Amino acid sequence: MTVTGTETTSTTEQATAALRAAGYRVTSQRLLIHQTLVELGRHVSAEELLGAVAERLPNVSLPTVYASLDALEEAGLVRRVAAGRGRALYDSRPVDHHHLVCRRCGAVEDLDAPVPLDRALASAKREGFAVDGAEVVVHGLCASCAAEG
Repeated sequence: MTVTGTETTSTTEQATAALRAAGYRVTSQRLLIHQTLVELGRHVSAEELLGAVAERLPNVSLPTVYASLDALEEAGLVRRVAAGRGRALYDSRPVDHHHLVCRRCGAVEDLDAPVPLDRALASAKREGFAVDGAEVVVHGLCASCAAEG
């Protein structure tokens, strides 16, 4: 995914506004981490993100990346995706959508399919659960792993 200068400015402005609205300080680290995640255009781990920003932020640490991702998630700018085996990946696409997770290679892909979750959410609320949201995660083999047999 290529991000132009205009898109970067717009992304930075949106991130700045969202962080402030959520009560977070706007820092250059948070903005660069968000911008890099958007530029990568795929689901990445905090460790991968650290590697991607290390050249532009030479003194950044993994705890800083995690703290920034937590702030960005709270601000509604990124989404944490459970990728199985205790792994968490981060998605720069915070709007509601679903995911496919390959059980062999661990690849995570977006799944754009309308799935009504109203009944599940209503049931959770009846059980006293304070619902933040829900998504469908489909587990199986990605096209590459399925082709390998």
